[in-house]
Amino acid sequence: MGRTRLAGLSPRRRVLVGGAVAVAGVLVVAGFLRACGGSTPGPPEQSRLGTVLLVPGYGGGKDSLAPLAARIRGTGRSVSVVTLPDDGTGDLLRQAGTLAVAAREAQRQGAPSVDVIGYSAGGVVVRAWVARLGGDRQARRVVTLGAPLHGARIAAAGSVVGADACPTACQQLAPGSSLLADLDRVPLPSALPWLSVWTEDDQTVTPPDSARLAGAVNVPLQAVCADARVSHAQLPGDPAVTAMVLEAIGTAPLTSPGRDDCTRLRAGG
Repeated sequence: MGRTRLAGLSPRRRVLVGGAVAVAGVLVVAGFLRACGGSTPGPPEQSRLGTVLLVPGYGGGKDSLAPLAARIRGTGRSVSVVTLPDDGTGDLLRQAGTLAVAAREAQRQGAPSVDVIGYSAGGVVVRAWVARLGGDRQARRVVTLGAPLHGARIAAAGSVVGADACPTACQQLAPGSSLLADLDRVPLPSALPWLSVWTEDDQTVTPPDSARLAGAVNVPLQAVCADARVSHAQLPGDPAVTAMVLEAIGTAPLTSPGRDDCTRLRAGG
């Protein structure tokens, strides 16, 4: 449908049409990956480290992830920050398709698997990739930071205003949205180690424990460092969080740190 014809539709119909087109695009990507052998026969080997993919949050901004990406590169790992379509505000399923293509490209270049880190809404993108596009056959490990896996109240408030103020991704991040309800019905694959970290000081993703995911290692930062005062935006750069991420994408079994680990983590692990 051309731009002129879309302009003649109501905001609600434009969202519905755009969503239908995005879902069709995801199905095409999924078919392409299957045809090209984009998925390995089983879960990736935990002992073989591959590329690390970082998925930005709502709006697609990469700057907040730059320090974390640099720290990971400093360990010798190959790192890429995914460029999301529609400036990170469009359909989250389409964004998941973009992540699928990035994972496939990393494997085409020789990576045995990928470790994926999703920040904020990027965590929902990762969840959709795993649940809908078989990402668990490419991902060795997953880390999500402050991810509104069950929605955020700010998105619900935006949805009331309308499509112009709350684009597709915003509407999908409202608690109880059809996308989030659909993802909730898909269990986390038991063979995929997943660490979900959030801060109880989060004023963007509320409630903060929307980041809790059944089957994952769930860690509120304050359960490790009780005196931590870390906002949503500060999560990717916090020293303790960074250390947890680095340990999570290593080869040791994924476990939940405790308060005895706070000093060590703040010192860089």
